[in-house]
Amino acid sequence: MMALKPDEMDFISNFSTLWQVVLGAVLATGGGFAATQMERVISRRERERNSALLFGEVLATALLIMEFAKPARERGDPYGRITMRLLRSVRNEIDIYERNRERLFDLADGNLRARIHSAMVRLSMPLDNIFETSDEIARTSREGAAAAMIAELDAQRELQFNAIVEQAAKLKAILAQLEPLARHSFEGFSEIARGA
Repeated sequence: MMALKPDEMDFISNFSTLWQVVLGAVLATGGGFAATQMERVISRRERERNSALLFGEVLATALLIMEFAKPARERGDPYGRITMRLLRSVRNEIDIYERNRERLFDLADGNLRARIHSAMVRLSMPLDNIFETSDEIARTSREGAAAAMIAELDAQRELQFNAIVEQAAKLKAILAQLEPLARHSFEGFSEIARGA
């Protein structure tokens, strides 16, 4: 039997170094994976918060403007310049929504996304109808159309306005759902605007 020399046993001491390298590589890979996942989660939450803020402010502004439009319609010409400007401002908020609609997908709750989109459609259709009917009333008045025809168009416009008011009242429930995601109260937004 042959005796081993001490330098021939060096490979055994190298095993401990190899295990340290392997363990370090596994930990580095796991840490990198965990960091990437954490970054994704944080990024997703930030996008969701930003979207909730955007849509919350659009809805809160539309609701506030509609609250101003109701009393404006009751004074003087119901569909005079002030009321129509307020309604156009609501339409501008809907346009902001439409330009940013793809950001709805940053909201994780599918029901909330559907409620927001449905509310915006239910606001935009009657609004557009009011603008079209107002233009038609102006045109038929210039042409000397029968008072009955103008009264019918005006009744249609009134129905559309009431539909908008009814839909705007439902925005409060959507805003309540957006507030925790946005980490922001939209009630304060309307109070500030009323006080300004």
